[in-house]
Amino acid sequence: MKIAFHGAAQTVTGSKHLITLKNGKKVLLDCGMFQGMGKDTDALNRSFGFNPPEVDVMLLSHAHIDHSGLIPKLVKEGFGGKIFCTDATKELATLLLEDSAQIQESDAKYHNRGSKAQGKPFVQPLYTGQDATASFSHFVEKPYSQWFPVIEGVEALFTDAGHIIGSACVHLRITEGGQTRQLTFSGDLGRYRDVILRSPETFPQSDYIIMESTYGNSLHENVSTSVELLLEWINRTCLEKGGKLILPAFSLGRTQEILYALNGLELSGRLPKVDYFLDSPLSTSITEVVKNFPQYFNKTIQKVLQSDDDPFQFNRLHYIRSVEESKELNYRNQPCVVISASGMADAGRVKHHISNNIENSRNAILMTGYCEPRSLGGRLLAGQKEVGIYGVQHEVHAEIGGIKSMSAHGDYEDLRQWLACQQKEDVKKLFLVHGEFEVQQDFKNWLVGKGFADVEIPGQHSEIGLG
Repeated sequence: MKIAFHGAAQTVTGSKHLITLKNGKKVLLDCGMFQGMGKDTDALNRSFGFNPPEVDVMLLSHAHIDHSGLIPKLVKEGFGGKIFCTDATKELATLLLEDSAQIQESDAKYHNRGSKAQGKPFVQPLYTGQDATASFSHFVEKPYSQWFPVIEGVEALFTDAGHIIGSACVHLRITEGGQTRQLTFSGDLGRYRDVILRSPETFPQSDYIIMESTYGNSLHENVSTSVELLLEWINRTCLEKGGKLILPAFSLGRTQEILYALNGLELSGRLPKVDYFLDSPLSTSITEVVKNFPQYFNKTIQKVLQSDDDPFQFNRLHYIRSVEESKELNYRNQPCVVISASGMADAGRVKHHISNNIENSRNAILMTGYCEPRSLGGRLLAGQKEVGIYGVQHEVHAEIGGIKSMSAHGDYEDLRQWLACQQKEDVKKLFLVHGEFEVQQDFKNWLVGKGFADVEIPGQHSEIGLG
């Protein structure tokens, strides 16, 4: 058995890990899109590093685009197998992939308009809406906590990862030559004190573990602190300075956490009386889907639901769908809060809001999660005084900040807790993926110090034999 790492290798996006069995069968874990990688992004997404028709089956840990975003391209290029995932992941992935296809087509059209004028060659979208739709027939729902057959000699089990609705850790029981070994893929791990979701579950002993490491060397602030920080930013930006507070937020996960926090502030009578705009049709649709899976909420929000039938809705919250309504927000002079995708501010409507408001010192841009260093959000958090947006240079006069405690990724204490159910001496090899290399090195040293004997940080397209 061999495993090749074709994404999220010493970086945090593009999750793709390909297992090749001794009989030649191939199992793909995730098929994610690279995001926020600057000029390298498109080239990385154009080449898989493997041949799609040779892949027999795929398992999807969760719906985020950096884990699911190249599925339509995979199918378009010849993959014909099943894609196993949870029920919520299937429903959310269809929304996200349809939206992603629209972005691919729109970006290609915009690029080609300029190329035509300059006599440059045209580009093709990674995939179209038709390609996305064609991929949906490959999805097969499976419940948590039940082993199921994948292909001959391979069984799988999903356990709750606590990252977003429907997210799963993937466990494979692989039998070759009369020997059975277990391989675990963490996907993205959530937090044990998440305000909405259940905690990550314990899992059976594994021989090999592929583990995310986004926050492998840092601790988040207490979750309750994020609500108070959010309130401080609203008060300072909107009430004291009379400006706009722009919150870049991923449509799935972060947006719902922000809405829940604002709803809680209203229930306690502390929500500032300004207008709040959710300017993302995708975020609105996803929020409706999330409401359809209350069984995956934790006990705290289950109790809230007994007295509040919609924990993501509050007074003065406005849903923006049309492009015209979105543009009108740029001409609004009254203080307000704008929540919009994407979370790294590299695409979507939030990028337009930033370009229109970044030069006004009354305004503020508050990042609410991880930003790849080369993304617009990452560059703003790094303190750049001037940034390029849509080919125009903007001086940064708006206040820039971030709330790390809102991250849906666990910190190193959460990662440690997830591993606590394992007998260290029985883990033959632990691979660190989905993290920046310096962070992974720190986390590796910590893991080795705690007794995990063989910890490896694979590089892009590296292939490693597992005996």
